[in-house]
Amino acid sequence: MASGCLLLLLAACSPASDDATDSRRASESSPSTTAPATPTPTATPEPEPTPEASEIREVPREQWDAMVDAGMVRQECPIQRRDQLRRVDLNFVDFDGELQRGALVVHRDTAESVQRIFDRIFELEFPIAMMVGVEEFDGDVADSLSANNTSAYNCRRADQINAPFQDSPHANGRAVDINPVQNPWMDLRCDCWTPSAEFADRTPGPGKILGKDDVWQVFDDEGWVWQNISVPDYMHFDTGYPSTPYEAPTS
Repeated sequence: MASGCLLLLLAACSPASDDATDSRRASESSPSTTAPATPTPTATPEPEPTPEASEIREVPREQWDAMVDAGMVRQECPIQRRDQLRRVDLNFVDFDGELQRGALVVHRDTAESVQRIFDRIFELEFPIAMMVGVEEFDGDVADSLSANNTSAYNCRRADQINAPFQDSPHANGRAVDINPVQNPWMDLRCDCWTPSAEFADRTPGPGKILGKDDVWQVFDDEGWVWQNISVPDYMHFDTGYPSTPYEAPTS
């Protein structure tokens, strides 16, 4: 029994076999077979959207009907037929620097001039808050101004007019109001700035129009007049008062 225990003890204490040692050394010296981490591909930036070209077209029947329903076409108004007007679809940059699409309804004789003017304003990256027809506000010019809406044609309600219907540049589609909040007008009926006095000071700022600035120059080059009224009306450009057929200046 003692001799058996001695044999077991000697076996446990004997060195490892050559085969086991060689196997361990081979394992330690073998290069790692773990594949290197695959780098995460960098996302390709989204391309900037390409703006559509501006476009002059007929006022859509649906829009004309909405204008009539809003009271913007009435017996006393100079515009009586849809073919007297044109819709100019335009690009503009909003106050966040984002590309937007809007439209102005104007007299057909000013449509090409309006297209040239607002194409240039877009190139200047002059910000515009919004640009929709006043029929979106049920023909209410006060609501359109308060919404900071840039607009053109509107045969205004009797309690909102500043000129006789037949002479009015807006009622003839030959006037544009731009960013009314940044460019208010002095309404003598309330002796107040409309839609608000917040930006009445003519100091530089986004969306504001100042005399002899770039926006003023673009309109002036086309023969339009800024704030063509006896009180401050910073939002307003027209082709002349009383409104008559427009002809672009000859170069």
